[in-house]
Order: sequence, then C-alpha cells, then structure tokens
Amino acid sequence: MLTAKQHELIQFIQRRLEETGISPSFEEMKDALDLKSKSGVHRLISALEERGFIRRLPNRARALEVIKQPEDATPVSAANSADNSNVISLAAAKAARAPEPANDVIDVPLHGRIAAGAPIEAIEGQNSLPVPAALLGPGEHYALEVSGDSMIEAGIFDGDFALVKRTDTARDGEIVVALVNNEEATLKYLRREDGQVVLDPANQAYDAQIYRPGEVEVQGKLAGLLRRYH
Repeated sequence: MLTAKQHELIQFIQRRLEETGISPSFEEMKDALDLKSKSGVHRLISALEERGFIRRLPNRARALEVIKQPEDATPVSAANSADNSNVISLAAAKAARAPEPANDVIDVPLHGRIAAGAPIEAIEGQNSLPVPAALLGPGEHYALEVSGDSMIEAGIFDGDFALVKRTDTARDGEIVVALVNNEEATLKYLRREDGQVVLDPANQAYDAQIYRPGEVEVQGKLAGLLRRYH
C-alpha cells in the first residue's frame, strides 16, 4: 500500500519516461510534488525502490526504471498511443538517448566527527552536507567527518566525510560505525571471533579493538566518501 505522495511520484516518473525516455531530475520531482527539499524526494524514491516499484539503473546518476505500477494506477491507453504518431516507444527512447548527467544533490544530516583511530564521541549536530545523489543508494543516510588515520589503507583519510547508511546489522568484513559502550563511536572493519566483536583498523600501526558483544552497537555501514581538496 503506497502513500499518496509515493503514488503521485511513481505516476510522475512513468509519465516523464513515456514522454521523453529520461527519468526526471530530483529538482523536477520536488517541484512536481510540491516538496520543500530534495531529501524528501530521496526518501520517497528509496521507499518505492524497497517496495519493488522502481529501481535505479546501475552506473547512471539519473536513471530510474518503473518495474510495476500500483494496482489502482490507470494504464496508458494503447489506442491513444497508436493514434499519436509522434510518440516514440520507451524502449526506443532509451536506446536513442542516454540519460543526461545529473547534478542532483541531497542534503544529508551531518552528525559531527567519528574516530578512525581510538574511539571518540560522535557528536550529534544539526548541520547537513550536500551529497551527489549518485553516491547514495536506498535507505536512510547520514554523514560523519573522519578524524584520525587508522583506516588509511582502506582509502579513508583524516578530514574525509564518511557517508553512512543507517542500519543496526552488518556482515563480517564490512566497514561500520560502531558505538562502543554506548558512548564512543569509531569507524572500523567489523569481525566476529570466538564470541567477541573485533573492530579492525586498516593501518598496521594500530591494533584491533576487541569487545564483548554487548559492548558494541552497529549504527551504520559505510556507503561512500566525500573528500574536500584545498
């Protein structure tokens, strides 16, 4: 069961695809649905994707495909399509025109700093970080500024911004935001061994951090990085 806004968005995307062969930009979707920010569009798209109504085409910043329509959606009339000789089929349009590069940007909450070294407190803040939509997949995301050098062999440097998908579960080998003893957060590889939780650095100068399961809470998985060059 879709919400009214989700239903309105999928209909708008489908109409735009049928008319042009190119999915609308986040700005166009925001305006069409009368939303205040593009982050609202991102949440709607993520919800539709998780429910199997749409999918993002890989390696394309602005490319959505409608997989199925809501049951109460009105299909495009085949007769109307046949009468309009100027209408190009969706498949032909996709073949003829590659999706245009997107400059869509989403404001992601910036929740302070996180350690890539010894654990430090992840400070909750009210700031936000503009992030290209192409870097984010489905789900809810937030950003943390990296402090320290314990993950440099994974390409994560002091001053980088870690883009984190909010989740409380992760597999061994994934880079996670781990809250230690309910007060300190750190960015590390997750590993479980002999009934304990091991947080592994990516720098030979640092030792692994070993905790009991109840001492560590996964708060997200690394989804991407932003780096500012001065």
